[in-house]
Amino acid sequence: MWIYGINAVRSALHAGRVREILLIDRDSGRLTELATQARSLDVPIRSVAAHALERHARGGVHQGVVARVDDGPAPVTLGDLVRGQPGNPPLIVVLDGVEDPQNLGAILRTVDAAGASGLVRQTRRSARLDGAAAKAAAGAAAHVPVVEVVNIARTLEVLKDAGVWTVGLAGDAPKLYTDLDLTVPTALVLGAEGTGLRRLVRERCDWVVAIPMAGHVGSLNVSVAAGVALFEAVRQRRLLQAGPFGPR
Repeated sequence: MWIYGINAVRSALHAGRVREILLIDRDSGRLTELATQARSLDVPIRSVAAHALERHARGGVHQGVVARVDDGPAPVTLGDLVRGQPGNPPLIVVLDGVEDPQNLGAILRTVDAAGASGLVRQTRRSARLDGAAAKAAAGAAAHVPVVEVVNIARTLEVLKDAGVWTVGLAGDAPKLYTDLDLTVPTALVLGAEGTGLRRLVRERCDWVVAIPMAGHVGSLNVSVAAGVALFEAVRQRRLLQAGPFGPR
């Protein structure tokens, strides 16, 4: 697949995923630095005209560079995410029909920043992982494990059977996200832009919680909501690790 943008390509180089780079002939220190990095890794570079980059970027802001990369991190399963890392209960983000690539990229970036286990999404009605999503992820797409599933509602049942609490986010829920214990194995479930969680998915969640809104708008962007909930889980887990007498 093809990705574009300096940060996305640089991160993919670090991850060893780049197979070829197309670079515009432009006097730019950042592009020169990127080319030097690519040559040090023996990654082929081709100088091309701007229209060639625009074709691969499909209208996105390519910043003078696109790259052909492997599809992503090594394939993982739902079981891999549930197992997580030793000493760290799984913290998984489940997306129910997020179709905007900018939102997907921003969520990937936040999942990586929070040190979460990974992301689960449906194979249909979901944004592509390349292009605009990879650019918005600012390199995180190369590192976040992503599991593709056929049915989100059924996947929530599998997670629950594995001991993971499923927590849906919805603006009309009576319970607040801060009321839950997120130090236990947790999957945060977020719905599509505008429509939110589908009925069957919502019914499968152990809890449905809201982020309180004090302003005039009724909801947050899905990527912002993901960040708020993820870092509440991070905050709770750090407090648990610190204990009553400070860090262990």
